[in-house]
Amino acid sequence: MTIRNLSPLLHARTIALIGGSQEEGAIGTLVLDNLLAGGFEGSIHVVNPHPVTRQGATWVASLADLPAAPELAVIMTPEPTVAGIIDELGTLGSRCAVILSAGLHDASAFHHAIRAAAQRHDMRIVGPNCLGIMAPHARINATFACTPALPGNLGLISQSGALITAVLDWAQTRRVGFSGIISAGDMTDANLGDLIDLLAADAHTHAILLYVEGVTEAAEFMAAARAAALHKPIIAIKAGKSQLAAQATLSHTGAMIGSYDVYKAAFERAGILLVDSLTELFDAAEILCACEPIPGNRLAILTNGGGAGILAVDALAQADGQLASLAPETIASLAEVTPAGSPRANPVDILGDADPGRYAAAVRAILRDSGSDAVLLMNCPTARSEARETALAICREVAAAAQDRIRKPVLACWLGDANSDRVRPVFAAAGIPVFSTPDDAVRAFGYLAQARRLRESLTEAPARSRDVQADRAAARAIISGAQADGCTTLSEIKVKKLLEAYGIPVVPTRFAASADAVEEACCWLSAPYAVKIVSRDLPHKSDVGGVALDLPDAGAAVAAAREMERRIRRDLPEARIQGFAVEDMINVEDGREMIVGLSTDPAFGPIIMAGAGGVATELLDDKAIELLPIDHAQADALIARTHISRMLAGYRNVPAADVESVADVLDAVSAMAVDLPDLMELDINPLIVSAAGVIALDARARITAGAATASRLVLRAPPEGWTSDLVTEQGLRFHVRPVRPDDGPAVAALFDHVSPEDLRFRFMSGVAKVSREQIAMMTRVDYVRTISFVAFGEEGDLLAIAMLATDPDRTRAEIALSTRTDMKGKGLSWTLFEHVLRYAKAEGIETIESIESADHEAALRMERELGFVTIADPDDPTVRIARKSLAAHAS
Repeated sequence: MTIRNLSPLLHARTIALIGGSQEEGAIGTLVLDNLLAGGFEGSIHVVNPHPVTRQGATWVASLADLPAAPELAVIMTPEPTVAGIIDELGTLGSRCAVILSAGLHDASAFHHAIRAAAQRHDMRIVGPNCLGIMAPHARINATFACTPALPGNLGLISQSGALITAVLDWAQTRRVGFSGIISAGDMTDANLGDLIDLLAADAHTHAILLYVEGVTEAAEFMAAARAAALHKPIIAIKAGKSQLAAQATLSHTGAMIGSYDVYKAAFERAGILLVDSLTELFDAAEILCACEPIPGNRLAILTNGGGAGILAVDALAQADGQLASLAPETIASLAEVTPAGSPRANPVDILGDADPGRYAAAVRAILRDSGSDAVLLMNCPTARSEARETALAICREVAAAAQDRIRKPVLACWLGDANSDRVRPVFAAAGIPVFSTPDDAVRAFGYLAQARRLRESLTEAPARSRDVQADRAAARAIISGAQADGCTTLSEIKVKKLLEAYGIPVVPTRFAASADAVEEACCWLSAPYAVKIVSRDLPHKSDVGGVALDLPDAGAAVAAAREMERRIRRDLPEARIQGFAVEDMINVEDGREMIVGLSTDPAFGPIIMAGAGGVATELLDDKAIELLPIDHAQADALIARTHISRMLAGYRNVPAADVESVADVLDAVSAMAVDLPDLMELDINPLIVSAAGVIALDARARITAGAATASRLVLRAPPEGWTSDLVTEQGLRFHVRPVRPDDGPAVAALFDHVSPEDLRFRFMSGVAKVSREQIAMMTRVDYVRTISFVAFGEEGDLLAIAMLATDPDRTRAEIALSTRTDMKGKGLSWTLFEHVLRYAKAEGIETIESIESADHEAALRMERELGFVTIADPDDPTVRIARKSLAAHAS
């Protein structure tokens, strides 16, 4: 992932159109026309063997005739010529190109050729097979779209060129502007993560729109999206909602989780607002660009029609919002300006004869009420309705409130298309989105509420970590042993041993190699018994009569095994029978059946699922999924999203189940995903859950044929290998490990023991107390772009924290360290600093920087002794930049 050399997409000053033309209808002509019509103020060079005469552009016959390397090249030539053109551009010194050409014959070979040519010159490619790019603030329209884009604050990245043309048409009618529009095409080089990073760093971009057909480089995508969503809303629509992932024949989990389910879970985890239709995409984009973020989800509603207000309230329940409670003083103000007898609770009905003056007075009162986070203003057309005048009066009140520093989002709903069309220009000029139905207006408010919830999920969601005690060596031995035997499907016996290694309770089970051996297996167990067929070819045993239950004694168990074997050999002669699993028959009076599963998605890697289990699990289709890994709080939240969670809570005379034990199982499965990259699928079904705890009755698993060389997790787990017990030269012992989200309270307590001067040094300002947001930035890390290391003393108290934050390329990082003031002078800062430097070097980070106050002599001295070079900040004489090259140090 990198934004290196991509800035010309938004800021190019020289553009070369390779294949630019003046032939009527040609793509090269359309792109040239658009670039000239857009008023690009830089240099335009058209490269074509045939003369092209256009005012505002310079024609050259070949790349060799260019006066200098163009900052941005747009390539529109036939497929066989593209790789050579890239090579020639790279030799000239160009480092960014957009390829509109498509690989029509052998797309794979085409992509390989252009990627190889670009990599030789460290050149970045957008496309091929794309519509082009627009950067309205730089007056760049290098596309063959028929509609231009206005300058604005909305960034758009789309894997479909046709979708871009639809968005442009919508935007034109609503006067919505863009900071950048990028047609991603086939993403041979620059992927969605790179392009998100580009727009996230762009000052003009306030919100990002995504049209996604499929994510490549999912780890990069998740890291980029999460980093951007902390500061800017991201709204996405995913094509192919009904498309299922490749069906896994082994596990219920694989069969139940579709591709769209995984994308939805991934987008939620990254803080992306997912919508279902183009209409919703447009509405979400409009309101998120027009309105500032809201602190809560309380909506105040003002209407001149009671029925319309009731419809808005009905829609609010589906929009993640709640009805605001108006303060007594607000109600008193409304009483002064509304007719006697009119309702003065929320929704506020000012009656059908309301004129602009009554609207203005009511709006003035509601805007100043502190109990609401946003205001919806509604108008039903009546004979007394003065739509435009009312809109103008409202806009004046909103502007006056803004001058009083009241910047509460305001939405308008003028019912009916004709009614809303009359006022749309008035409200658009004031930055107020307008809708024609209550449902649309409230759904739009819901986008504001959802954007807030998603942003908070990245920084404020409950977090609890739980260390899973496991015999990891035994688990790895089970898998490697199966791989040595050429098995990719683990037997039930081995899967249960795997679960036991991670502390998951399983029913006592013995293996019998034949029906006659079932009797001996029963001697180790307690009647009644259950007998199951063991066969790699029969993963779903109950479907083929491979399960016998409630067998009263060993004789009945043997007879059941013999009959089972006879029937299966008759009906399924190709099935290889390895033997039988003999178990204690478990009957839990208050037990409820669940399924817990792990599956591997082609794009997003390991996924965990929980839901209602048993033989009808696929029919019940009760599932909640998450990307792995998860922490204990996320495990609790996952269970809460299932329908069976209501049964787990207890009902009638059935006691509540031990839900924490289910969360413990989810913790263990998450740990397996981290520890065992060879584990592709796992089903625990049924997992019996009762007031007494949980027990796994059956399980199956699939593994890779050979040892996995790397983790498939797209979300990085804390690098526990960098947990260590360290000793300073002065003899101070401390324990250092990667930070966890639930370390927030400990970090807050640490800063309570940091002096005001040290706080100033750490945050480069005179902060009196470290904010919750600042603590979240240190503890809610992704372990890819940001990581913190926490140092605990022998008594368990937090002594210091060091944060490392990288750029998107992960080549440069900034380090910031805070030590408890009473622990200074004991070598703690030095030793922790060295630990972080070792980690950075191992991660391939080339340069480390530390930003210090010029008067922070102790830190600057320590950094010089550690090999840092200190320079003055060219923009601020009170700041010093300490820099160390780890690559040079390594040599």
